[in-house]
Amino acid sequence: MTRTRAYRDGVLYKDGFPVEEVSDFLAEPDTAVWVDLCEPSEADLTDLAGELGLHRLAVEDAVQEHQRPKLDRYDGHAFLTAYAVRFDPASGRTTTYELAVFITPRALVTVRKDDGFDVDAVTRRWDLEPDLAKSGVPFLLHGLLDHVVDGHFDAVQALDDQVEELEDLVFDDRPDTSELQRRSFELRKNLTVVRRVVGPVPDVLGSLMRRDLRLADDTMGPYFEDVHDHARQAAEHTEALRERLATVRETQLNLQSDRLNLIMKKVTGWAAVIAVPTAVTGFYGQNVAYPGNGTTSGFWVSTVVMVVLSIGLYALFKKRDWL
Repeated sequence: MTRTRAYRDGVLYKDGFPVEEVSDFLAEPDTAVWVDLCEPSEADLTDLAGELGLHRLAVEDAVQEHQRPKLDRYDGHAFLTAYAVRFDPASGRTTTYELAVFITPRALVTVRKDDGFDVDAVTRRWDLEPDLAKSGVPFLLHGLLDHVVDGHFDAVQALDDQVEELEDLVFDDRPDTSELQRRSFELRKNLTVVRRVVGPVPDVLGSLMRRDLRLADDTMGPYFEDVHDHARQAAEHTEALRERLATVRETQLNLQSDRLNLIMKKVTGWAAVIAVPTAVTGFYGQNVAYPGNGTTSGFWVSTVVMVVLSIGLYALFKKRDWL
């Protein structure tokens, strides 16, 4: 699957032309070209690399999966790796979509490892800002990165909502411990995935905004700075969520310990109350003569002693909040 666009003098000149015509458009002045390849082979990229002068190592990285977010600079072009993120609250799963980008002075080439990345949303974003199209490749790159970083922010916000729900469950009167542990474990896994792809983005964008790359010029500089700020917020929010989740787990363990101590205190108190009649009946159950043995008065004395001592202990424990 291949998508192409050509902009001339800031206007969309042609859409959906063959990749073989890329060099023809680049031969024209004031023209910027976008090429999108979905699941290409190394051979597919090699032909395009020959036309655009792409480095062999960058082509290999574009084909291989599970690259880290990074920005590599080569003679005549730069190579960017980033990830789009999507979190589904219904299934509780986080999905990432790897994206490789070749950045040349007049061409932007995006390589998608699968069709999960919504490239149509990127083209709609470009169409909504035609006044910036005169900037060429920086305009195209900004729209792409803005869409990716917005996805990061949405995913982190959705995870924040999940953490808030987990915090509410911790303080239920009768919390489901197994459910809390399961959801806490799933959130930790999702946050690990998000942190791995979101955390390096601010540094990558910071490198991308260096003056020698000539991308963040006077026109596009403020827009790249805005994306950089959003990426930094998403990364910081992710770290904050990790700390909150650790706090939730710590609070859960503390509450479990407090509930256990309360239960043990009550059980111990009732055991002390029950021990009084047990001790009295045990004493009067001796097979030796004792005062009141075999008489009605002995029975009533032992009964009164048990009742009075039990009530006294119960009142004492209740006053000290042990029961």
